[in-house]
Amino acid sequence: MEKRLRKLTVSPIFGSKMSNTGDAEVEIRARLAKASQAFASLRSTWKAKNISQKIKLRIFKSNVISTLLYGSESWKMTKTISNKLDVFHNRCLRRILNIFWPNTITNEELHRRSETESITTQVQRRRWRWIGHVLRQQTADLSRVALRWTPDGRRKRGRPKETWRRTVEREMKGKGWTWGHLERVSADRHRWRTLVEALCAT
Repeated sequence: MEKRLRKLTVSPIFGSKMSNTGDAEVEIRARLAKASQAFASLRSTWKAKNISQKIKLRIFKSNVISTLLYGSESWKMTKTISNKLDVFHNRCLRRILNIFWPNTITNEELHRRSETESITTQVQRRRWRWIGHVLRQQTADLSRVALRWTPDGRRKRGRPKETWRRTVEREMKGKGWTWGHLERVSADRHRWRTLVEALCAT
């Protein structure tokens, strides 16, 4: 008996939501919702006078940021997505640091006081750490093969859509890196960490 397979637009895979178009929007909306719930559940912690700001920020990182950035190594980043993530992150930090209108400060000062980086930078760092891990795998490893695989066929007309691969290659081009260079550097974990730090510092 012949069975028809149901076509899914979004599939839950290992705790993440995978779109059949490769779009990260659905997954990021889900991550933001889960992180918002995690932040709200700790409301009494953020208000507590007997808990230091430093401890609160550690709790925020381990409970909220870890929830938000789960699986972010594979996200396709756009300006819209970056803005959504940064707005949520900065709003949470202002609540923890008790910075409300009219006592406003710049995002740069907010990150300095909280000793943290923007979410966009944190996603970038995670992505490149993962790339280093993949490049250290055996040549025949599927994740390594997929990293540099280019599909056959002609590209459609018009402006190309932003993809995870294009994000990576744009960052590579900005630094003058090639895949061959990255493969050589990845063999040395210390050199790779230095490379990632240099990229995320710009």
